Amino acid sequence: MSDAFVGKEVALPGHALAPEKIIEFEPQSILRTIDSPADLRRLQPEQLKPLAAEIRSYILDVVSRKGGHLAPSLGVVELTLALHYLYDTPKDRILWDVGHQAYVHKVITGRRDQLPSIRQENGLSGFCRRSESEYDVFGAGHASTSISAALGCAAARDLSGNEFEVVAVTGDGAMTGGLAYEAMNNAGQAKRNILVILNDNEMSISPNVGAISRYLTDLQTSPFLNKIRDEAFKLMEKLPMGTTMEDVTRRLEKSMKTVLVPGALFQALGFRYFGPVDGHDLDVLLPTLEKVKTVRGPVLLHVVTKKGKGYEPAEGDPNSWHGVSAFDVASGKSAPKKAGGPPNFTKVMASTAIEMADSDPRVVAITAAMADGTGLVKFQEVFPDRFFDVGIAEAHGVCFAAGMASQGMRPIVSIYSTFLQRAYDQIIHDVAIQDLPVLFTLDRGGLVGPDGATHNGIFDLTYLRALPNMVLAAPKDGDELRNLMFTAMAQDHPFTVRYPKASCLQAPRDGAAEILKVGSWEKLRQGSDVVLLAVGSMVDASMQAAKTLAAGGIEVSVINCRFIKPLDRTLLLEVVREHGTVLTVEENTLCGGFGSAVSETLVEAGVAAGRLCHMGVPDRFLEHASRTAVLEHAGLSPAQIEAQVRKLVSGA
Repeated sequence: MSDAFVGKEVALPGHALAPEKIIEFEPQSILRTIDSPADLRRLQPEQLKPLAAEIRSYILDVVSRKGGHLAPSLGVVELTLALHYLYDTPKDRILWDVGHQAYVHKVITGRRDQLPSIRQENGLSGFCRRSESEYDVFGAGHASTSISAALGCAAARDLSGNEFEVVAVTGDGAMTGGLAYEAMNNAGQAKRNILVILNDNEMSISPNVGAISRYLTDLQTSPFLNKIRDEAFKLMEKLPMGTTMEDVTRRLEKSMKTVLVPGALFQALGFRYFGPVDGHDLDVLLPTLEKVKTVRGPVLLHVVTKKGKGYEPAEGDPNSWHGVSAFDVASGKSAPKKAGGPPNFTKVMASTAIEMADSDPRVVAITAAMADGTGLVKFQEVFPDRFFDVGIAEAHGVCFAAGMASQGMRPIVSIYSTFLQRAYDQIIHDVAIQDLPVLFTLDRGGLVGPDGATHNGIFDLTYLRALPNMVLAAPKDGDELRNLMFTAMAQDHPFTVRYPKASCLQAPRDGAAEILKVGSWEKLRQGSDVVLLAVGSMVDASMQAAKTLAAGGIEVSVINCRFIKPLDRTLLLEVVREHGTVLTVEENTLCGGFGSAVSETLVEAGVAAGRLCHMGVPDRFLEHASRTAVLEHAGLSPAQIEAQVRKLVSGA
C-alpha cells in the first residue's frame, strides 16, 4: 500500500453531502493535488505509476471502512488514469459500462474527498450518474449499454458539427450481453469515429499478452503502413480490373488478420481491432492509446486487466470481493455476523431450489451472471449439470428457460427484479403467451437501499400482473416462500415469486411444504376499524403498526395478500363489506400495482369501500441510502403506516 496518505479519518467541514470524513493525505501525496483531470494531465508520465499505487490504496482504505465495489475498482486504476491523461475530458466523452468500475473515475474527476460517502444517504452514487458530475456522460447501473450510448453520442456529435472523441469502456462481463453486439454491428456499419475499450478482466476471452501482440498492435497502428494500404486501394480503383483486385487484397488482409490477430469477430463487425495489451502496464498502455487515437472509424482496443489488482484476497477471489461490506484490510475478514435468527430470503430460495431439484429431475436453475447474488452457488455445486449461468443476458435466459419448459423441464429463473425488466418481451411472447411453466424467483423485489434507483425492484408487480396466464405472488416470510415455490411446481402456468433483500423473519418449517391454493389470502389479525391489505414485506410492517394501534384503542385487521394475481376476490369483498376503511400497502410503485388491482376488482364487482386508500412507492425514483431509510422516504415504515391509519380513522 502507498504511504502517501495515512489511514486517519478527519472531519470535513462544510461538506456538500452528508456529514462525512475524508482520508488525511501526507504532504508528498500526488493524489491530494488531483482535483480534476486537468491536474492529472499536468503530471509527467513517470508520476502516474506512484499515483496509481496511491489511488489503489485510497480506494482499498475507503471501501474497507464503508463497503462498496472493490475488485472492479482495483482492476481499472491504470486504465482510468491513462484515459483521462490522454483525452481532453470532459470535452471528450468517456462512457462506462457496469458503473461499479468507475470509482477511480470519480476520484480523479473532483470527487476524491467525497468517496467515503459513496452509496450512503446524500452521498455519491455507487455508479455513474449524470446529475452528479459533468464527467459522468451517461448513467450506468447495469451492463452492456456503453457502446450503444457511445454510438449515440458520436452520431449527435457528427450531426451537430462538433469535434470531440468518444470512448466506451466495456467489459467486466458486459460483453456477455447481446446489446453490446447489437451496438457493435450498428457501429461497424455506421463507420463513425468511436473507440471501444474492452476491459477484459478474465470475465470473458483472455488471449495471451506479450511481445507478439505488442508488435501486431504497432504494425496495425503504424501511420506509414496504413497510408500505403489506403494509397494502394486508390491506385487499384483506377485499374480496369480494380474492383476485383481490391476485393482480393481485402480478402488477403482479412485472412492474415484472422490468423495473426485474436480479434476476427470484432473485425467482422466492422471494427479495427488492436491488442491485447496489459492494462496495468502504463509503459505499454499510454503509447498504445496515443497510436489508437489517430485511427479513424470504429476501433476496439483489447485491454487485459486483473480484477482486484493490488489486493491479494481480491485477486484470488474476485467474485467474493466484487461488492463487500466493511472489512479488515490486513486479514481480509469482515465483521462477524450476528449468530442466530432466520436466514434471508435469498438463502431460503436457494435451499428450496435444491430441495425441489432433489425430488424432481425436471427442475433446473437459471441465472444471469448472478450466481452469488441469487444464492445459487450451492445449487451449482450440488447439480452442476442442471445449473445454467447465461451471463449478463436476461432476455436470452428467459427464452432459454421457455425452450426448456417446452420440452418438459421445470426451470427456476432467478434474477434480480430490476434486471428482469430487460427480458420483458421474452416474458410476454416466449413464456406467457405459450403458457409455459417457468418459475421466476425475483430477488431484490422492492427497495434495495445503497445501490439506488437503478437497482430498486419496484415495478415488477405492475409489469407482471398485466400478463395473462401469469401467477404473481409475494411471501411474508421464508416459510411462505418455500410453500409458494412448491405451489408453483404443482401447477402448469408461469409463476413469479418476488421477495426483498432482507431477513425472512420466519425460516421454513420442517416437513413437507404446504401447497397453497392459488389466489388465496390469509387473515392474520381481526379488527373492526380499518383493514390493512398488505403484500410481502409490508405484512410484518402492517402487523407492527396494528399492534401499536391496538394499544391506543384502534382495532385493525391485517390480511396477508400473498397472491397479487389472481387476487382472493372472495376474501377481498368480504373484508371490504366488514370494514368502512381499506388501506393497501405494497413495496412497489403505486402506478398500476397491487392497490390498482384492488380498485379495479372492486369497481368490476360494483362494491364501494367507505374509504379506500393506497400506500406504496411514490411516482419518482428514490435516492440511495440504507434500506430502512429508503423505506421511510417512501412512507412505508411501520410508524408511517400507523400514522396513515390514525389519519383515516380520524376522518382527516
